[in-house]
Amino acid sequence: MTSTTDSLPAADTVPGTPRWPLGGLLVLSGATFVTILTEALPAGVLPAMSADLHVSEARAGLLVTVYALAAALTAIPMTARTLIVPRRTLLVALLLGFAGTNAVTAVSGEFALTLGARVVSGVFAGLLWAMVPAYAARLAPERSGRAIATALAGMTVGLSLGIPAGTALGGLIGRRWTFALLTLAAVALLGAALRWLPQLPGERARRGGGLTATIRTPGVAAINTASMAMVLGFYVLYTYIAPFLERADPGVGTGTVLFVFGLGSMVGVWVAGLTADRRLRAATLVLLTLATLCLAAFGLFADVTAAVLLGAFLWGATHGGIPTLMQTAGVRAAPRDPDTANSLWVTGWNIGMAGGSLLGGTVLAGAGSEALPWTASALLAAAVLTTALARRTGFPPPRRAAEHA
Repeated sequence: MTSTTDSLPAADTVPGTPRWPLGGLLVLSGATFVTILTEALPAGVLPAMSADLHVSEARAGLLVTVYALAAALTAIPMTARTLIVPRRTLLVALLLGFAGTNAVTAVSGEFALTLGARVVSGVFAGLLWAMVPAYAARLAPERSGRAIATALAGMTVGLSLGIPAGTALGGLIGRRWTFALLTLAAVALLGAALRWLPQLPGERARRGGGLTATIRTPGVAAINTASMAMVLGFYVLYTYIAPFLERADPGVGTGTVLFVFGLGSMVGVWVAGLTADRRLRAATLVLLTLATLCLAAFGLFADVTAAVLLGAFLWGATHGGIPTLMQTAGVRAAPRDPDTANSLWVTGWNIGMAGGSLLGGTVLAGAGSEALPWTASALLAAAVLTTALARRTGFPPPRRAAEHA
């Protein structure tokens, strides 16, 4: 029995690489940590940024929006144009780019300049999210799921701990110094990448390859459909969790619920790392089903403190684990072009975030906050059904996955 990652070309392996390349994977994890902080930190220091840039908070919110849109719109074409670039060289260039754009954000007093820097950062982010899972899988091809989970752990730690800490730091030393520290973190990671990451070759152009061939690859459509339904459902409620909790009045604040959610997310990454290599299908179905039930429970028990906290923890666990499992599935479904497969996933993720927020706002305005968890759980149920039906390709059982390789 062989895994799908064994079908990668021989050039993708690294002679002499340790069986478990922890140093390199931690560098990739650090890169995802810096990327998610670059994306979300402006939301935490929005009042300070709007005052410094002399714009309203509503207009300053565009600094978050344009970042996500740039990532969504450019992930696929930029990935296609950089496939030939050696992987470490590309990662170093992206980290250097993050250092530069965060430095501009730190010193800029002009809204237009800051907005431009955020657009460029978003382009870098879309490319980085597309390349990291495939890079991690190539570092440890025999345990690609665990490798991807390790590399993406930086995203979860950033969301659950880094952003709250960065927001608090912004209040203590100011938003400019906070972005300056983020600049230094990117530079430090650049040095670590040169020290710990092997220089894997880029992908040579293959006849019949490319975006169209990847989209037509069996399983890719199912993975991205399930993923987008999941993200839509998550962000329908997550975006408006504060007004939902305020109106439900469970006796616990939004900050506490999000902290518990973050703790659960870290547990979810650990679960994904344990299960992605041998129980990918089962783990994905279990976590998606659990997310569906948690969101429905918010609708039934929104005024019960214990139920809300337990639901937040379990919901966080699904949020931490499912992205890793989905991206592992993408790498396995398209082993000859995993970067392009993940660029599709990145685009779908960002569209799902924006779409979920818009849908949640429409539901909130039309039906009230009590309808949010039911809308979210219906979308998650669609993700469960899509995953369950993708038994032959996309999310096959272990034996069939090996045969598919």
